[in-house]
Amino acid sequence: MSSSSCFLQLLLLLLFLCTSSSSVSADTFHHHQFDEGEEELNPMATLGGVRDSKGAENSLEAEELARFAVDEHNKKENALLEFVRVVKAKEQVVSGTLHHLTLEVVDAGKKKLVEAKVWVKPWLNFKELQEFKQIGESTSNVTHTDLGAKQGDHAPGWRTVPAHDPVVKDAAEHAVKTIQQRSNSLAPYELSEILSARGEVTDKTAKLDLLLKLKRGGKEEKYKVEVHKDDEGTFNLKQMEQEHRD
Repeated sequence: MSSSSCFLQLLLLLLFLCTSSSSVSADTFHHHQFDEGEEELNPMATLGGVRDSKGAENSLEAEELARFAVDEHNKKENALLEFVRVVKAKEQVVSGTLHHLTLEVVDAGKKKLVEAKVWVKPWLNFKELQEFKQIGESTSNVTHTDLGAKQGDHAPGWRTVPAHDPVVKDAAEHAVKTIQQRSNSLAPYELSEILSARGEVTDKTAKLDLLLKLKRGGKEEKYKVEVHKDDEGTFNLKQMEQEHRD
């Protein structure tokens, strides 16, 4: 084979390689541009899964986001929902943070559960309600809303309330601390179980009548207590009586 023929073949091979390389680079560039376009069209594209954060439902941030969600929903739908409490709070890392909240609200006097999603980008001072939907009725009977109610807002009289309600638990813990303070016992009192609970809302005060099972050392004792909570959120143990075994 002549030298000129070899040179021509080498030249053609080089041209082929250059063309293929340019084509790949162009394809890569266009694909990259497409990805960027997708991100612009879908800024909520998931970067991480939804995760639980223990105790998040009791945080000030969760409550503020929940109140924001209810307010935004009321504005958009011309509704009159009233925020009660955060039942559950989860987070998802996106372009910022997407907060998944389960809330208890009051709608026309009835307690309901709703799910809300609030998108937050702190560095831009950005906050937006993405979703708000009802998921069912609430079984809670005593709420922070009830505790702030004025006389006449609710039917008067004592009513049974769930022992797992956060307000009931707070009242029970306050009672245990007060019993400990008033006792001469060196052994600490511990709350073992809330056996029963009743509540009544009067003028600026919520009254809770509780039957508690307490542990002290190796012994178990039962106390019947009445705890009041005023409109400023302060608990007071008004009555306590130890129930003696027959």
